[in-house]
Amino acid sequence: MENWITEIMDGYGYAGIFLLIALENLFPPIPSEVILTFGGFMTTASEMTVLGVIAVSTAGSVAGAICLYGIGRLLSASRLEAIVTRYGKILRLKPEDIRKAERWFEKHGYWAVFFGRLVPLIRSLISIPAGSTSMRFLPFLLLTTLGSLIWNSVLVYIGAAVGASWETIVGYMDIYSNVVYVLLALAIAAFGYWFVRNRMLKKKGNNSLGS
Repeated sequence: MENWITEIMDGYGYAGIFLLIALENLFPPIPSEVILTFGGFMTTASEMTVLGVIAVSTAGSVAGAICLYGIGRLLSASRLEAIVTRYGKILRLKPEDIRKAERWFEKHGYWAVFFGRLVPLIRSLISIPAGSTSMRFLPFLLLTTLGSLIWNSVLVYIGAAVGASWETIVGYMDIYSNVVYVLLALAIAAFGYWFVRNRMLKKKGNNSLGS
């Protein structure tokens, strides 16, 4: 995949960077680390500038995030509740669970969007709950742009600083991403255990009251 990415950037310059970063937001397996650090390197070997690469990559990030926000709006909380009402027994969910998640995001959503843009994988997916909870678009746009600008600037500047050794940075970023994925998996497992245990205790308590 790295060869395909670098070939597009070599051939299409700024337009290639914009397209790849937008796609990276829609398809997280495409590594932004490769795109941005190689883009930084290209500023040392072509007429592209660091500020230019940061600008087009941030524009691509925002474009991809807006698309996911739109998908989230289609999957509104009311529609999710309808799905849960219909398939809740299979999913082991209740409409109340969706409302709780919605209230949590309404309370912490702004920080979640901003900091989420600095975390691999989450940086793309965070736009979906922002849309499904009908987070106001302008704050979403502002926080997404700011978080993306920070992430993109750091990697582009690093790529420009290390020059031809940009692939070394990609290796370190892979380690960072893998650590994040492991922590996310552990967090999801812990939440799943807590959720199932909590449901079982409630069910047991209800049975006790009924008897």
